[in-house]
Amino acid sequence: MQLTSLTTKTKDALCGLLNASKLERGMILIVGCSTSEVIGRKIGSASNMDVAEAIMAGLLPVVQEHGVYLAIQCCEHLNRALVVEKECKDRYRLEEVTVIPHQDAGGALAAVAMRRFQDPIVVETISAHAGMDIGDTFIGMHLKRVAVPVRLDIDSIGHAHLTFARTRPKLIGGARAKYPS
Repeated sequence: MQLTSLTTKTKDALCGLLNASKLERGMILIVGCSTSEVIGRKIGSASNMDVAEAIMAGLLPVVQEHGVYLAIQCCEHLNRALVVEKECKDRYRLEEVTVIPHQDAGGALAAVAMRRFQDPIVVETISAHAGMDIGDTFIGMHLKRVAVPVRLDIDSIGHAHLTFARTRPKLIGGARAKYPS
């Protein structure tokens, strides 16, 4: 598996999601990733730091260009906590938790985020505006209500199944209500 192709495919997938979801500067994008799934193994069985580095190389430049906060979901061993920039934690008043994600507890991408983010911290929960799930890691618990699937031509990174979601405000008011298109 070529790492450069993982970077390119990640970047392309993220650009497609950002175009479809129309995130504004300062909004939150969550990414969950099983590097095990990317290399064709069972989730949680073969965490791979090289794959995580390649994926992060596709994520960081794009989110920085768009001014979006990136939240990296840890694995279930850390109860799906999230690595974010301290600035994001402060802006959204998120609760920090004490843990250091690593390859075997938190996952490779979370470990890479701890090294590559400018001022990384870990929070317990978040309400993201959109998300990308690489390898069926179940990011839904960290999306704002109401989540809407986003369909793109890209449906995998490596061997990992890829899904996307954006969120929108709830529609309220019943039969006589009108909504913007």
